[in-house]
Amino acid sequence: MKALIAAALLASSGFAATAAAQSVPPAATPAPVATAAAPTTPPRLIVAISVDQFSADLFQQYRNHFTGGFARLLTGAVFPSGYQSHAATETCPGHSTILTGMRPAHTGIVANNWIDQSVARADKTVYCSEDETVPGTDHNNYVVSDKHLKVPTLGEMMKAARPATRVVSVAGKDRAAVMMGGHKVDELWWWDGKTYSSYAGRAVPRAVQRGRDAVAAMVAKPQPALPLPGFCQPLDRPITVAGTVYGQGRFERAAGDLKAFRASPASDAAVFAIAAGLIQDMKLGRGETTDIIDIGASATDYIGHSLGTQGTEMCIQMDQLDQTLASFFQTLDGWGLDYEVVLTADHGAHDMTERQQQHAMPMESHVSGDATIKAVDAAVSAALGLKGPVLVGAEGDVYLAKGLSPANRARVLAEAQKRFAAQPQVAAAFTRAQIAAQPFATTPPETWTLLERARASFNPAVSGDLLVLLKPRVTTIETPGPGYVETHGSPWDYDRRVPILFWRKGMAGFEQPLSVETVDIAPTLAATIGLPVHGLDGRCLDLDPGAGDTCAR
Repeated sequence: MKALIAAALLASSGFAATAAAQSVPPAATPAPVATAAAPTTPPRLIVAISVDQFSADLFQQYRNHFTGGFARLLTGAVFPSGYQSHAATETCPGHSTILTGMRPAHTGIVANNWIDQSVARADKTVYCSEDETVPGTDHNNYVVSDKHLKVPTLGEMMKAARPATRVVSVAGKDRAAVMMGGHKVDELWWWDGKTYSSYAGRAVPRAVQRGRDAVAAMVAKPQPALPLPGFCQPLDRPITVAGTVYGQGRFERAAGDLKAFRASPASDAAVFAIAAGLIQDMKLGRGETTDIIDIGASATDYIGHSLGTQGTEMCIQMDQLDQTLASFFQTLDGWGLDYEVVLTADHGAHDMTERQQQHAMPMESHVSGDATIKAVDAAVSAALGLKGPVLVGAEGDVYLAKGLSPANRARVLAEAQKRFAAQPQVAAAFTRAQIAAQPFATTPPETWTLLERARASFNPAVSGDLLVLLKPRVTTIETPGPGYVETHGSPWDYDRRVPILFWRKGMAGFEQPLSVETVDIAPTLAATIGLPVHGLDGRCLDLDPGAGDTCAR
């Protein structure tokens, strides 16, 4: 694998464009899958992949163009309407559902950031994967921690039942690695903006150091434009947003540009190369019990936020990721591993407002300044004759200022709810009492009310006093700019719907278009390895297309 990593990361066009040519056979259309029942023996390795911001819409748009790794996964059990069913469709909450089987209400991860006015630092915003008690830190300069994840992951459940299990997590973001890996991991690594890092004091494995060195050498050189696949040519149209032209990018990169590397196919290729190196060096899948590796591919999210989803940039990313997956799977095949794959996403998204307006959606809009927490705080303070701020907030959660008296808290909450609800762009403003009183939904996720979606995201220890949800097609971006032209986080299905794909060699595939949830993944995988799990929000999905039942093992 060392040679593969070198070929994958030292080549100027990145792993996806070169690894097949230099190290492994070209990606080929998978052989027809036998129509036998699903395998009945436990796999030796679980490979759980999250593609950040890989919406069901993006999956549907490109599924007919996939020829590599995605094409292989399409021969397995395909659930094109998976749901991150909660309202707060952000990276940290979404990743916390994938391998815990629990919604954010129970994982404790209600957003990427929330407010805790009791923390002993000036910055009261808390990042989901930090330890805010470390002196000298803030939510932008933090020490990575798993302390806010309140439930175990599948890897932890596996290790508790079978201590010989190895649990590994590698991702392009710390929050992806932590929320999928959990509290008890053998190796956990993420891209920190400069290199691949882990918790303080951990020794650097050879596979990670190889990846570090190869990425450093690659980024030190300029990256020429990547080729444009033929099916991407119809998207080759410019659009100008805030003075910058988007839509025709090819991932050219100046030497030393780490931000451009992060938002490119090469960063996903590096994560998969490190993951493969750890599998090889640690002999994952060759022990006495099933091992698990979690892989967070983060480039799609960075590309979406900074460049949008409907230009050549995202099209190239989809093609390159497809080939990266193909080379990764072929490498595992070459090692003779018996592995089971699940691939999903932490949330969806939709394209930048300006291009949506050109594409038959003139009602798309940026949020008005009048609907922001800062504006409503000023209005409430003036209306009630109070010295502000009386409201603080992060994401859609609004908190009453700590120093308010009980009587003023009630006045401020009522006035704030009234003023938010009156905003033309606001769909709902729920108090924490309203949300807490709402029972958890038991119906299919696409039928949930806004209040039910909010309930799935609400945890009383960290959630706000008021939750404000914008109307469909209103983006939370007030003013777009370089690096931030598109986002997600809404309670609407374009942000909630993601694909969920299961694959294993010998598996007879099928497609189920009806809705399932990402919290169903953990109990489904647990059943395939004979691991009893109880009390989860999710349910086991039967992966046998016939009369057999993989959930009955």
